[in-house]
Amino acid sequence: MVNRVHTDPERLWSRLMDMAAVGATPAGGSNRQALSDDDRAGRDLFVGWAEQAGCSIELDGVGNLFARRDGTDPDALPVVLGSHLDTQPTGGRFDGVYGVLGGFEVVEALNDHSVRTRAPIEVAVWTNEEGSRFPVSMMGSAVWAGVLPLDQVRAITDRSGISVGDELDRLGWAGTAAFGKPLRAYLELHIEQGPILEASGSSIGVVTGVQGIRWFRVTIEGFPAHAGTTPMDRRRDPSRPLGLALSGLHDMAAAHAPQVRLTPAMFASEPVSSNTVPDHITFTIDMRHPDAATLESLDAELRSLIAQAAEAHGCQHQVEVINDCAPVVFDDECVRAVESAAQRCGIAYERIGSGAGHDACHVALKAPTGMIFVPCEDGLSHNEAESIEPEAAGRGAEVLLHAALDLADTAT
Repeated sequence: MVNRVHTDPERLWSRLMDMAAVGATPAGGSNRQALSDDDRAGRDLFVGWAEQAGCSIELDGVGNLFARRDGTDPDALPVVLGSHLDTQPTGGRFDGVYGVLGGFEVVEALNDHSVRTRAPIEVAVWTNEEGSRFPVSMMGSAVWAGVLPLDQVRAITDRSGISVGDELDRLGWAGTAAFGKPLRAYLELHIEQGPILEASGSSIGVVTGVQGIRWFRVTIEGFPAHAGTTPMDRRRDPSRPLGLALSGLHDMAAAHAPQVRLTPAMFASEPVSSNTVPDHITFTIDMRHPDAATLESLDAELRSLIAQAAEAHGCQHQVEVINDCAPVVFDDECVRAVESAAQRCGIAYERIGSGAGHDACHVALKAPTGMIFVPCEDGLSHNEAESIEPEAAGRGAEVLLHAALDLADTAT
């Protein structure tokens, strides 16, 4: 019976386009930042579809949403499929949303073919995966997994001073569902956000894990002085160690190629004046590597580099870790379920690691977890031009369906 179950690619694509119309940007992307009115509108659209499909809905205290299709065994642990609906300010139409609606397409396909699973199937919508409005990425799944305490997250504010807690209460999203409940398995369908699958010609990426991610905030302290009257050799200018640090970071990246990723960003100086030597300069560094020991070594090398650069020009410095996600290796059973599903569907696949962080990283701390990638055009993501082919979207959902059926078991 299971072999005749198929997803409906046209319906999935239509749902994706309907969701893309919520918070649509002039350049063809999406802007549904977390806990905004557009985020609410997107969720309301999804909830309407899910309720029409017979799903029950629940929310936990950080606003994570779960749409449940019951199984035949009330004691069976659920198989959860999902991702997120929030976007970057100038985000694309598929990052996150494809995993949610692909998961929901599995539910609709099971309904179409009157297939009952022993285990419940749930579709998860995680809160604030992007971390664009409230600066903690993968926030909802972090609270769910116990990585971050709810009270700390509720206190996080956006640039306007509005807190996560304020918005959860305003939207009515501070639910009562338990955090970290036991799961049979979690599968997340996603666009690759990179060029590997497109280059190789594979239609499916069987994701084996996610590289470690560590974010730093660096402050270099100088001394404010008049730009016109202070001789160059009398200045304690933080831009000089900044220059050394940036050059050294790129040297580090070259020395540890090809797996390391080092990205300096978010530069700011105080005071904000073009004719004053800055009192201090702050910037961030995004560091990524798939090996935990190498990540620790790179951390020490980075700190030494910043210290030497600051000392060379008489400046003080501070290095803070503001986000830290260890490398993740996904559950072997889930990886094999995805691989087996691709084989049975006759779809070309390859094993692949993820360079980007996903909610699956946190869920993997609590439950067997796997991911499925499909290729995206030019590997482009976090961009309004982000694009995938309808056929690619359909293939990913088909693999997700059969992997989920393996894990949820069909009723007898």
